[in-house]
Amino acid sequence: VQLVESGGGSVQPGGSLRLSCAASGFTFRSYNMRWYRQGPGKERELVAFITFAGSNTNYADSVKGRFTISRDNAKSTVYLQMNSLKPEDTAVYYCNVVLRSSNYWGQGTQVTVSS
Repeated sequence: VQLVESGGGSVQPGGSLRLSCAASGFTFRSYNMRWYRQGPGKERELVAFITFAGSNTNYADSVKGRFTISRDNAKSTVYLQMNSLKPEDTAVYYCNVVLRSSNYWGQGTQVTVSS
């Protein structure tokens, strides 16, 4: 199983970024996917969830209305569109899949929101 995140960077408050997570080593279209983040001095928290077919999504209250999770099963990729970014969104963002009760993580991508 391999998860490779990309798309992070530095942006001013109010800006946007689109994160991608390319998956391999498992049947991507059969599994739910998640985005987590871990800010400085904070615990890792669940940000967004999408079902295997993309028909259902859920979000942390802190990002509802600003972030959108989506997936392209043909490309084995999950995305996180982040709009109206705030300084408190600064974190390392990770994608996650649970296979047979085991958690798999990517290496993470840094998002920094600062003026």
